[in-house]
Amino acid sequence: MNQSKRWKISNWVGPLFTGLVYGFLYLPISILVMFSFNDSTMTYKWRGFTLDWYYELFQSSEIWTVLKNSLIVASASVILSLVMGCFLVWGLSRKFKSILPLFYITVMIPDVVVAVGLLSFFTLIFVPLGLTTLVAGHTLIGLGFVVPIIYNRFMEIDQRLIEASLDLGATYWQTFFKIVLPLLKPALIASGLLVFIMSLDDFLIAFFCASADSQTLSLYIFSMVRAGLSPLVNALSTFLLLISALFVWLFSIILKKREAGVVQHD
Repeated sequence: MNQSKRWKISNWVGPLFTGLVYGFLYLPISILVMFSFNDSTMTYKWRGFTLDWYYELFQSSEIWTVLKNSLIVASASVILSLVMGCFLVWGLSRKFKSILPLFYITVMIPDVVVAVGLLSFFTLIFVPLGLTTLVAGHTLIGLGFVVPIIYNRFMEIDQRLIEASLDLGATYWQTFFKIVLPLLKPALIASGLLVFIMSLDDFLIAFFCASADSQTLSLYIFSMVRAGLSPLVNALSTFLLLISALFVWLFSIILKKREAGVVQHD
C-alpha cells in the first residue's frame, strides 16, 4: 500500500470513528425524543405522531409540584453555593490557600458515598428529611464546583487593583464588593449554571435525603419507570433535556465571552 492510499484511509477513518462515537452517545437520546411524540401507550412501537403526551405533561398537577420542588432546591443550592464560595475564596485565599483544595473531595468521592454520609449525619442530629436536607446536600456538592471555578478566576485578577483599593482607604469588605465581586461575575454565572444543572439532574442525593412529600423530578421519573414505562416519561425526559441543554448553551456562551475577554486583556 503506497503512501497516498494510506493518506486516503486516514482521512475517512477518523471522521468515521468520530461519527460512531457521537452516534453511540446521541442515538438513545434521539430515540427518546422521537417516542415522546408516539401515538401509542407502548414505547417500543411507533403508531403515529401526537402531542397528547405533552398536553398530559403540562396538565399534570403532580408533575408541576415535583418541578416546583426541583426548582426550589436548585435555586437555593445555587444561591448558598455562590455566597459561601465567594466568602470562602475571599477569606481563605490569602492565609489559608492549602484548605481550598479540600473542596475538590466532594467532586472526587462517589455520589453514593456522599449521599449515605449525609443521610447518616441527618439521622444522627435528628434532622427530618425534606427540602431542607436536599438543599444542604446539593449545596455541599455544589461547593465542589463553585470554589475551584471562583478561586481560579480570583487568581487571574490583577492583585494591584486590590492593593490600590486598600491603599486608597477602602475597607476590606468595600474592596470585595466594589472591586473583586464585579470581576468575579463571569465565574459566578458559569458556576451557578453548573450547580443548577447538577441539582436538576441529581438522583442519588435526592434518593437518600428526600422525604415522601419532597420528591424531585429525578425521583418522580424513577417512580414512573418502576410502575411501568410510558411515553409520558419520554415527554418529561425530553422537557428536562431541553432545560439542561438551555443552561449548557448559556454556560458555553459565558465561557466563550470570558475567554475572549481574557485574550483582549492580554
